[in-house]
Amino acid sequence: MKEISQKLNGDIKRLTNKTFKFDERIKEGWFSAVYFLKTKEMAEKKLPHNRVTMQFFQKSSNAVLCGTDEAIALIHTFADDPENLEIHSLKDGDKISPYETVLTITGAYQQFGFLEGIIDGILARRTSVATNVYNVVKAGRTSGNQKPIIFMGDRDDHFTQQAGDGYAAFIGGSTAQATHAMNEWWGKEGMGTMPHAMIQMFRGDVVAASRAYIEMFPEDDLVALVDYNNDVITDSLKVAKAFGNNLKGVRLDTSRTLVDKYFLRNHHLMGTFDPRGVNPELIFALRKALNEEGFSHVNIMASGGFTEKRISHFETLGVPVDMYGVGGSLLKINIGFTGDNVLLNGTQEAKEGRRYRPNPRLESVEYHMQNKE
Repeated sequence: MKEISQKLNGDIKRLTNKTFKFDERIKEGWFSAVYFLKTKEMAEKKLPHNRVTMQFFQKSSNAVLCGTDEAIALIHTFADDPENLEIHSLKDGDKISPYETVLTITGAYQQFGFLEGIIDGILARRTSVATNVYNVVKAGRTSGNQKPIIFMGDRDDHFTQQAGDGYAAFIGGSTAQATHAMNEWWGKEGMGTMPHAMIQMFRGDVVAASRAYIEMFPEDDLVALVDYNNDVITDSLKVAKAFGNNLKGVRLDTSRTLVDKYFLRNHHLMGTFDPRGVNPELIFALRKALNEEGFSHVNIMASGGFTEKRISHFETLGVPVDMYGVGGSLLKINIGFTGDNVLLNGTQEAKEGRRYRPNPRLESVEYHMQNKE
């Protein structure tokens, strides 16, 4: 067995094939469109000495690139004679513009062409997630104060996507990820305190649940989930009075179909806003109640259906949220990539409307082989 590693000019290390758990059936073409497989076979038989350059780009928007390390590791793992391919690439985290070339591969088509669709898919998903997170992080940045963004996308897609999505969220700027798998590619651990299930087992007693939590995990910061009883101010004050300075924060995750009991007790406040779910007026009221009782140190975390637009709205209003938990909205795949053959034996040759677009920002990626330990 071999280990393949990539090294950029300037000795900046990329993630390598050792990071990724590729399905070995990729080599057999199992995940490639059949017409790519037929073209590979035809190139081997009819045009074995042709040399092509394949160029990858997206045309959707300004974006945060992600997936290049994974794509290069894929090529170095499954292409034929990958040491003879020429690869130039931007880096994960680079800002890119529409139609900008992010990756080129030069070699015989039959060496790597069958991987085109897989590379497109890797770049599309990783760049979409990274860009979504970047935009959410930007929305949470006010007056130079960056609100932490916790990536909570574990329940919004298939579990096999967690490692790649978590890495893309990290590239986009998220502060922490919910699961260990989301942190796998750079060696961190997942972060989180309590779900509603924990409070349910204590029959809705958030103080009892929090006490059990700090007894079990005394090194953790205590962040109590306070919407289980749909009475976030009452339960936040209960926990704050019980734990004082040991309570670092409270998290609101109220369903968008519910109106918190605070508003049901104070009907005069309603009528000029949507009182459902985690809304600005509820958080203003919670912050005021905590401050008046001497708990200004307790942070407020908001989660449940947050998007870039919703965070921007909260921040424009100056809602006193200290951190946001965001999930499904970050996993929308809205950036697609295209791979085009643009050079044939060193000369321009591409379908109508496409052309070779050299990019001086691309860096050569070298191929190295080292024995695994």
